[in-house]
Amino acid sequence: MLRTRKIRWLSGTMVLLAILTLLLPQALLPQAAAAQAQTSGIDAVLVADVSNSMNTSDRDKISNEAMKMFIDMLPVQGDKVGIVAYTDQVEREKAMLEIQSDADKSSLKDFIDQLGRGPYTDVSVGVAEAVNILNHGADPSHSPMIVLLADGNNDFNKTKGRTQAQSDADLAKSVKEAQDQGIPVYTIGLNADGKLNKNALADLAQQTGGKSFITDTPDDLPQILSEIFADHAKLNVVKLPSVTGNGSYQEVTVNVPNDSVLEANISIMSSKPVEVQLTDPSGQAVDLNSDEAKLSTSKSYSLVKLLKPQEGDWKLRVKGAPKDSIDINLLFNYDLQLVVDPIKTKSYTKGDKVDLAAKLENGGQPLQDNDLYTDMKATLVVKDVDTGKSEEQPLENTGSGFAGTFEVPDNHNYELIIRAEEDSFYRESAPITINASGAAGSGSQPTTSGGEQDKSFPWLPVILGVIALIVVGVGAWFLMGWLKRKNRGFVGQMVVEIRDENTGDKSYPQYKKLVSFRGRFHLHQLLQLDPELKETEKYVFTPSNGDRIIVRNTAGGTLEKSGRAVDASSGVELKNGDRLSIPLQQADKTILIEYLV
Repeated sequence: MLRTRKIRWLSGTMVLLAILTLLLPQALLPQAAAAQAQTSGIDAVLVADVSNSMNTSDRDKISNEAMKMFIDMLPVQGDKVGIVAYTDQVEREKAMLEIQSDADKSSLKDFIDQLGRGPYTDVSVGVAEAVNILNHGADPSHSPMIVLLADGNNDFNKTKGRTQAQSDADLAKSVKEAQDQGIPVYTIGLNADGKLNKNALADLAQQTGGKSFITDTPDDLPQILSEIFADHAKLNVVKLPSVTGNGSYQEVTVNVPNDSVLEANISIMSSKPVEVQLTDPSGQAVDLNSDEAKLSTSKSYSLVKLLKPQEGDWKLRVKGAPKDSIDINLLFNYDLQLVVDPIKTKSYTKGDKVDLAAKLENGGQPLQDNDLYTDMKATLVVKDVDTGKSEEQPLENTGSGFAGTFEVPDNHNYELIIRAEEDSFYRESAPITINASGAAGSGSQPTTSGGEQDKSFPWLPVILGVIALIVVGVGAWFLMGWLKRKNRGFVGQMVVEIRDENTGDKSYPQYKKLVSFRGRFHLHQLLQLDPELKETEKYVFTPSNGDRIIVRNTAGGTLEKSGRAVDASSGVELKNGDRLSIPLQQADKTILIEYLV
C-alpha cells in the first residue's frame, strides 16, 4: 500500500556507513557538544518485542542497539521519537519526545537500556500502541514511521483465552489505520535461534509500504538502518569498495560533492579496540568533540556525526584488527526539492500534449550550482488512474532542469510524477493530476412530425444494423478477452537476493510487490534496471491461474527451481513458496527468488 501522506525529505543527512566487523572499546572519545543541525522531519515510534522468547532470538539485545543507533543517526534537533516495549501487553512506553539536544537523545537511550523482559507475546499489541502514539503525538508536518524489532511469533497466555484469530483481527485493524494515515512499518526480524516468522513480518511491512529485514548480528545494523532511512526519504544508497583491516591506519576518502550536503553520519562496528581519526578537505584534523563533528557510542558501535560538512574530500582513518572486513556505504541527502512548473490547464482530451518542466530548488529558490545536473537523469512516471497501469519515459536534461512532453494517450485520468536521480541522489516531484476523462456531451434526439408517421418502417436498415451489432459484439468479446489477458494483474510479492559467486556474499533480501505490474514484466525491472544485470531482461514473468506465475527464458536455457535444473524456454510455473536460482553468465552473480502470495 502506497503512503497516502506526502513524505517530507530528510532535510539534513548524508550517511557514510563504515561497517567494521569488530566491537568498539567501552571508552573512546567523549560525547561531542551539541551543534546546530537540521531536522529530517521524521516522527518515529520504535517498537520492541521484550518477551522471554527474545532471550534466544535476540540474545545479544540487537534490538536495543538498533534503536539507539537509529536515534544517534537523527539530527540533533526537531525530530520526534517514541518507544514501545511489549509482550502480550505494553510493558513500558515513552511518548513522543521532540529531540532538542544530545541530552534528549541520551534520555531516550537510557530508557532503552532499562528495558526488561517478560512472558508471552502478541505483536498486534505493539503495533496498535505505536499507531495510537502517532495519532496523539505526531507533528502533522512530519513524516510518520514505525520500526518494529521482533521475531514475528506470538505466544498467548492461555488463561486469558486470547486466540490467534483475535490477534490477527486486531493487527488488521491497526494495519488499515496505518495505511489510511500513510504510516509505513519497517520490520527488523531477529533470528539468532532460526525461528523467525519472516512471512508475518514481511507481510506487515508490505501492506503498509515499509520494508522487511532480517539479522542475527549487530554488524548488519548500519546497512539495515541506512536502507530504512533511504526508503523512507526516497534516497539512493551508494556502496563503496570494501577494505580489509591490516592492523595499521587505513584511509577512506569520503567525497562531499557540494555545499547542499547538510550532515554526515559515520558508523563503525567493532568487537576489538579501534582508533578513528578524521581530517577535513583542507587537511586539518577534526576534533570529534566540537561544533564540526561529534561522537556518540554504544556497546557495539560508534557514530561520528559531521555537521554542515564543507565540499571536498574528507579522510577517515581507521585502525582495526588484521583481516577484518570494512564495508562502506554512502547515503546522500541534499537540502533540495524537485519542483514542476505549473501546467497551463487541468482539462485535456486524447491526443493533447502537455509540456512539462521541472527544476531543483533550495529553500524555495532555483538551484544556483548547475553542476549537480551534469550526470543526472530524469524520468516521467505516468500512471493511468482508470486502469492502474504505469509507464515511464525519459526526460531531457537541459543543464538547469528537465523538460519533456506528455501526449495524452486516451480519455482517462492520469497522475504524473517526475523522478530525478544519479548515483547519490534521488528526488520525486509532487504528483500532477491530468483530467482527460473526455466525457461526451449529450444532445437531444430529434422528434418526428405527424406526417412522418405514415411512412413505412425501414426494415432493411434495421436488419443490417442488427447483423452488424452481432458481428461487432462477437469481435468485442474476443477483443475484451485478449485485453483481459494482456492487462491481467499479479498478486503477492517476490523476495529477491543477489549472490556474488566470487565472494559468496549475498545482498539483503528485498521484497518486491507485484500488484503494480500488468500482463507481464521481466526480471530486470525487479532489479531496478541495474545495467550490470541487464541480461536478466530475458526472464519474463506472466500471471497464471490460481495466483500462480509463469517464468520463461526467452533466449532459451535452464534455471534451478527448488534445487533442480528445469527447462525455462517453455515456461516454469511458480506457486506460493517456490524458489528460483538464476545464474548470470556476464556478471558472475546468481539471482535468488522466492515467490510469496
